[in-house]
Amino acid sequence: MIAIVLFGKPGAGKGTQAEFLKEKYNLTHISTGDVFRFNIKNETELGKKAQEFINKGELVPDAITIDMLKNEVTNNMDKAGFLFDGFPRTIAQAEALDTFLQSINLEVTATVGLEADDDVLVARILERGKTSGRADDQDETKIRTRYEEYNEKTAPLIEYYTNKNKYHAVNGIGSIQEITERLSAVIDRF
Repeated sequence: MIAIVLFGKPGAGKGTQAEFLKEKYNLTHISTGDVFRFNIKNETELGKKAQEFINKGELVPDAITIDMLKNEVTNNMDKAGFLFDGFPRTIAQAEALDTFLQSINLEVTATVGLEADDDVLVARILERGKTSGRADDQDETKIRTRYEEYNEKTAPLIEYYTNKNKYHAVNGIGSIQEITERLSAVIDRF
């Protein structure tokens, strides 16, 4: 069973690529955003707790997020593995994920970072914003603010996973098929 962490800046194509990879490798795609929406919509105990923080404009604590992810993993042990998208975002979350996976005799197999120039990604998101309806996809200042947060909180994961020999950079520029082939070349090694 494999556990792949897919990450990159907003607009790098994580969601698009996750759809192809989950099918190709029979993986459970665990998107933090999807997990949050499911738990909140279905008013699960964890969803209610998360909503309390969201209603106050606060970030949902890592412990709640990890518990939601634990449920997703334990409910999907029949697949060939897991593809984490949008998690972890910080070193503390990576450590919590490592601890949880170890408790079920798994570990992060690899992390794959979709890398692309900020200006290319900004243009990609602004284009997506024309049809996505998301206000944060239509404002270049907000997009660049998201990149600053990524650089501050998520980019340190590159060093964290590099030190464990588990980080693999993939060029995130090109056609969807070209990028899928690059990602597959990394995953096929495991």
